[in-house]
Amino acid sequence: MAESATAVRPQPTDEGLVAKAFRIRHDNRFIFTTMLLSACVSLLASFVLSVDALRLAENPNLILSCDLNATLSCGTVAQSWQASLFGFPNAFLGLVAEPVVITLAVASLGGVRFPRWFMFSAQVVYTLGVIFAYWLFAQSMFVIGALCPWCLLVTVSTTLVFTTLTHVNIRDGSLYLPAGLRAKAQAAINREVDVIVVWLWILFLAGAVAVKYGPALVS
Repeated sequence: MAESATAVRPQPTDEGLVAKAFRIRHDNRFIFTTMLLSACVSLLASFVLSVDALRLAENPNLILSCDLNATLSCGTVAQSWQASLFGFPNAFLGLVAEPVVITLAVASLGGVRFPRWFMFSAQVVYTLGVIFAYWLFAQSMFVIGALCPWCLLVTVSTTLVFTTLTHVNIRDGSLYLPAGLRAKAQAAINREVDVIVVWLWILFLAGAVAVKYGPALVS
């Protein structure tokens, strides 16, 4: 009898594990915790970059802790015109934007539901921020010829914030999309397309950096 009972004991199925992973992935606690942590990382990087920008303004010859070599050099990037596109260090924008995202994430974890217009506005503003972050990434890669580790961290963290924010806004219908496009976007996030795309994209960025600079990263 004991052997029979052991034989029929239910085992977790792949379908059950997949369903559980899906519930976790689409749960507000997971989504907004991911957004919160990503925004905190971006805020930390923005703070470090802001401090370094002020230190370089006092002493342009200063060697920063993240000046690892000719390729990985925060100082080289920080002293380029692209690093102060609006007349002040770009990192100051992160000090303004990321606390808003952190507040949104914390409030949402506490059960606050923001109005549709607010979430749509947040999406528009953060989309512009992500475009700017990738413009800076492209400038570092192909024009300046040096990479800032903290800037790379900002690129990745803002990508994750953007992805989670977009996921929420598609799910909740906050983007004012036409019915057909909204249904397709909803189906995409239900199939975890956004997760697959963002991690493939991050791997692509890492591969692009490795291909372009290769051994120079560690020399």
